[in-house]
Amino acid sequence: MIPQIQPWIDDSEWQEVKRVMDSTYLTENKVTEQFESSLKAVTGAEHAIAVFNGTVALYCILKALHIGHGDEVIVPDMTFVASSNAVIMADAKPVFCPVRADTLCIDVEAAVTMVNDKTKAIMPVHLYGQSADMDAVLEFAKRFDLKVIEDAAQAIGVQFHDRHVGYYGDAGAISFYGNKTITCGEGGVILTDNEAIAATCRRLKNHGRSRRGTFIHEQIGFNFAMTEMQAAVGVAQVRKLTAIIERKQQIHEAYMSRLADIPQLKPLFIDPRCKPVHWFTSFYAENRHELADYLAKQGIQTRLFFCPLHLQPCYEGWGDPRMDYSVSTSAYERGISLPSSYSLTEQELDLVIMEIHRFYQ
Repeated sequence: MIPQIQPWIDDSEWQEVKRVMDSTYLTENKVTEQFESSLKAVTGAEHAIAVFNGTVALYCILKALHIGHGDEVIVPDMTFVASSNAVIMADAKPVFCPVRADTLCIDVEAAVTMVNDKTKAIMPVHLYGQSADMDAVLEFAKRFDLKVIEDAAQAIGVQFHDRHVGYYGDAGAISFYGNKTITCGEGGVILTDNEAIAATCRRLKNHGRSRRGTFIHEQIGFNFAMTEMQAAVGVAQVRKLTAIIERKQQIHEAYMSRLADIPQLKPLFIDPRCKPVHWFTSFYAENRHELADYLAKQGIQTRLFFCPLHLQPCYEGWGDPRMDYSVSTSAYERGISLPSSYSLTEQELDLVIMEIHRFYQ
């Protein structure tokens, strides 16, 4: 089986984890600080606060921005449910916004009619390794006096106007789940240049206190800490990031050039202002379900696009009846992501491309 995605794990992760195990200091400590520092170096953000997953990172940002009961947050319809679920965790309401036909990222022009007195923030999602149009998002947020929370879960390494995404707005979150470009197994980080937001998030993840080892809690908080083992894996993974990005670019270029003669496949648009990291290389495909079934029978895994939020059973009736969600619905019905792991061999890549040609022939 050729997997759709898998992490690059070797002895370097084991050596970092062993170093932590040998120290016997397993809870968040110096290795987590090292991981945070490495992420500040990669992204350029003033603050990087590690937590145990990306959903919690979004939650902490929402609470640090005082978003809660009675508030609304504009969320793109095309995203993983963690984006909207984090808003619900914060006791606010996600409002599903249509996405652009080119990038599948949030369409701020459609969002104009969604703004009301309850609207407090907009949450652009950098989808499948491409940036949302942060020029448009920031202009929209300024126009309506909204906070900007970037869901950069899939976007480590992604740049917009030569600047790393995730902290263009007030703050943003990156995920290190097992299928991401780099992973900790589970894990997330909050990025921000805002000192007050960073301080609040650090208290929120540490039972509401500024320092460990004390029993004075300035605010209500929780235990959202990353473990040293997670951070150790992350330290090793960050060292591999450049090589992973380069290999994913090679895979993307091979798919683009060698599948270009198949008219039934249409690649996703890439905004020229964006320097993407191809978490997956994806296409719109005719007979998508049949193609996916055929490839599975050949031992090739593929991945379908996210189900739009307005179609999710858990959100039945939550969609705005005034909104046109046809773009996200069509993308969900036609989108397919091809195997895109760092470890994908040239022979495996050849096989995937050959079998796609064979299917359409």
